[in-house]
Amino acid sequence: MTALAKLTALEAKLFLREGAMAFFGIAFPSVLLVVLGLIPALREPSKDFGGLRFIDTFVPSLVVLTLAVLAVNTMPTRLATYREKGILRRLSTTPVHPGNLLTAQVVVNCVAALAAIALLIAVGRLVFDVPLPHHLFGFVLALILGGGSMFALGLLAAATAPTARAVALIALPIYFVCMFFGGVFLPRMLLPDLLVTIGTYTPPGVQALQDAWTGAGPQPLQLVIMAAVAGVAGLVAARIFRWE
Repeated sequence: MTALAKLTALEAKLFLREGAMAFFGIAFPSVLLVVLGLIPALREPSKDFGGLRFIDTFVPSLVVLTLAVLAVNTMPTRLATYREKGILRRLSTTPVHPGNLLTAQVVVNCVAALAAIALLIAVGRLVFDVPLPHHLFGFVLALILGGGSMFALGLLAAATAPTARAVALIALPIYFVCMFFGGVFLPRMLLPDLLVTIGTYTPPGVQALQDAWTGAGPQPLQLVIMAAVAGVAGLVAARIFRWE
């Protein structure tokens, strides 16, 4: 087993060992969908949602919630805690490369995100008959690029914060901005047009996910912007990350 594989396995065990982290990262979006689905009015088709039900249109926002929790909350907080407790300083005396630690964290949290989204889709389909994404390839592409942009921003926050408290000052604004424009706090159709437009191009690109889920697929510009954010933020994070 390579050093990267061993480190990834260790990080996965640590992730699962913290029950609250695993619950909010993987199970909570599906639990929230069930809670909302139990409200009869949200299971009725409405012209406000283009003839769909609220729960049909809200699933992409729950995907945003999943990515926000794992990418810009859980992951950077853990890395900053490692730095604060001196764990990164001790790792610096070993052959472990910083890139391996960052890669292990991204892999573990990406797998958790995929598990959470798969569970969300399964619960929506089996419990509430929520349709599957109409444009599957577009949804997968939007998820990869949008998720990549979020994880890159999370790494950037972790790379610049010396402590867990400091990372909160950097990551939490990103977290709340993504959640707000992603329609988690308030359905996007209730927002002013300007805010909806801004949210269309704000990571992780909820409009691209929505278009792939209920429409013909995401717009190229949406995907290009997500890819650009992922590339730039990821490159900067990799260059400035230090053990301490």
